[in-house]
Amino acid sequence: MRFVALGVAAALALSLTACGSDPNSISAQAQSGDRKGFVSGDGTVERIALDKREDAVRLKGTTVDGKPWTMDQARGKVLVVNVWGSWCGPCVSEAGDLQQAWSSYEKANKPVQFLGLDFKEGPDAGAAFLRSRGITYPSLAYDGGAPVLALRGKAPTVPTTLVLDTRGRIAARVLGPVQTSTLSGLVDDVLAEKA
Repeated sequence: MRFVALGVAAALALSLTACGSDPNSISAQAQSGDRKGFVSGDGTVERIALDKREDAVRLKGTTVDGKPWTMDQARGKVLVVNVWGSWCGPCVSEAGDLQQAWSSYEKANKPVQFLGLDFKEGPDAGAAFLRSRGITYPSLAYDGGAPVLALRGKAPTVPTTLVLDTRGRIAARVLGPVQTSTLSGLVDDVLAEKA
């Protein structure tokens, strides 16, 4: 009877392990011990209904090229905020998609502004990365993490992309790398709210 009980316990433990063994889950990445220095999101997209949105985000700081930036520069616009780092593989892979979406809105003269938040590196490294990737929208320097703290825990992974409505409230969030089509769909939905 004792061996049967041990066998059942072992089978139960094995089955529970199998249920939670997604190597791409945030939990698995955090526990992997591979020292990659970040935990990437899984691409989860969250939309927040108008009546469920929290207070406006208050972002400000200095761009990686030394210019001051405040939320006033995005007043009346949909603001796309992307938390990134040049050391983050998924951030590198999504950079072209973000630039493509930004260029499209800029060319169409839509009331949209993009802003990057460089994470855990100096402004020189961030600026060099932006130049090498042809990124034309501004990015705030890490500045001890102050810009990311202003997001009140809404960017728990790198990369994270937030879409803020024209009042500065978070309307949508993507945890992990984002593609142009997904981002454009989220931004267009928020733009349509003005109509």
